[in-house]
Amino acid sequence: MTLARSLMDKLWDAHEVLRRADGTSLLWVDRHLVHEGSHHGFAKLAARNMALAAPELTFGVVDHYAPTRAGDVAPDIRRMIQTLGDNARAAGIRLFDLHDPEQGIVHVIGPEQGLTLPGLLINCGDSHTSTHGAFGALAFGVGATEVTHILATQTVWQKRPKTLQITFDGALGAGVTAKDMALHWIAALGADGAQGFAVEYAGAAVRALSMEGRMTLCNLSIEGGARMGMIAPDDVTFAYLKGRPFAPVGAAWDAAVADWRQLHSDGDAVFDRHVSIDASTIAPTVTWGTSPEDALPITGHVPRADGGKDIGATLDYMGLDAGMALTQIAIDQVFIGSCTNGRIEDLRMAAKVLAGRQAVVPGLVSPGSALVKKQAEDEGLAQIFVQAGLEWAGAGCSMCVGMNGDLVDAGKRCASSTNRNFKGRQGRGARTHLMSPAMVAAAALTGHLTDVRPLLEGRI
Repeated sequence: MTLARSLMDKLWDAHEVLRRADGTSLLWVDRHLVHEGSHHGFAKLAARNMALAAPELTFGVVDHYAPTRAGDVAPDIRRMIQTLGDNARAAGIRLFDLHDPEQGIVHVIGPEQGLTLPGLLINCGDSHTSTHGAFGALAFGVGATEVTHILATQTVWQKRPKTLQITFDGALGAGVTAKDMALHWIAALGADGAQGFAVEYAGAAVRALSMEGRMTLCNLSIEGGARMGMIAPDDVTFAYLKGRPFAPVGAAWDAAVADWRQLHSDGDAVFDRHVSIDASTIAPTVTWGTSPEDALPITGHVPRADGGKDIGATLDYMGLDAGMALTQIAIDQVFIGSCTNGRIEDLRMAAKVLAGRQAVVPGLVSPGSALVKKQAEDEGLAQIFVQAGLEWAGAGCSMCVGMNGDLVDAGKRCASSTNRNFKGRQGRGARTHLMSPAMVAAAALTGHLTDVRPLLEGRI
């Protein structure tokens, strides 16, 4: 009798080459994505005179250090980009270089190019690799030593995680997005609430999401401590992938879809933990502190204590007073972009809020890829951002992590569509509030954290 299995179990079993006595599995890697931070791995292989095991399965992307605005490029940034280019050319791997018309953030262009497909195991030296799990893939970030191991062997050692199913029942309200869903569950369970788990998202509200929304949800799994996030593929997935450059074609496409339809948790599969959330109760959500778990509905107030935990140091860093309404928090600037919320759907939503209106604070909009940038320009979205008073930039990680020089100054407060609000994440002393792109647009118009729902009336 065949035992019922979860989606994670099916994917894991399909990639397990062998298992050690301690339970650690050696897994075959179908796609290895590398960015500028991979230079240590290439250097170690070069020192041993070793070649890549499967260069056709490795893809290089310039994103973390990619300049997004005109001007001089700092020598250290130029060096990081050049090093990746040199390594990619020497290894014979496909490189999405800075001036490639298909360049962009690794977790945006992977799906965009069809490199991300259901059933694959995908690794990258970046924690938000979980994004690709939105396609029913086994996708997780790896460290520098693991990057080297994958380059050399096309395999990775990994402990099988426990399984957590998060079900979002019901439907989201108007103006509520996948970003709000993610911040909601992270606030409820905590930044380590899913530690050691592979999270599978399910339920009517998840099925109703576009692929962009599903990627946002899986992307933020890491901020709740999860090892990875995933969603079973369906017709929405297949429609998104069909015709992508690296996707199967013809009879191979039909065969692939038939296989992909089997990638779901069996009806009687047992999870190590299950959490159920009523999607209709979720409101537009923002963070107030220095962890993604420090999140509340926009209608809330800065807490006086957080679960009995002293939050004085956090409030001091953020420059906030306990008990103040979130809508009283004034901001200095905004940022829309990142691998979390830099896709075309994100830009369309923000543009709906901004169209015909004027921002009262400066801001930067950085699309997730060069193709998203072109599409946004063709659709007139870029013009809306510029007319509203925001700066339209190139594609890259940009102000999410600030490695390319796009920074928030010390003491300044930024409403941001990114994934992390850690101290110094957007610049030393920067104060970051996470929210959806629509909520960022609303903050740009008012100069403070704002409920976007009234601003969207008649526009969605």
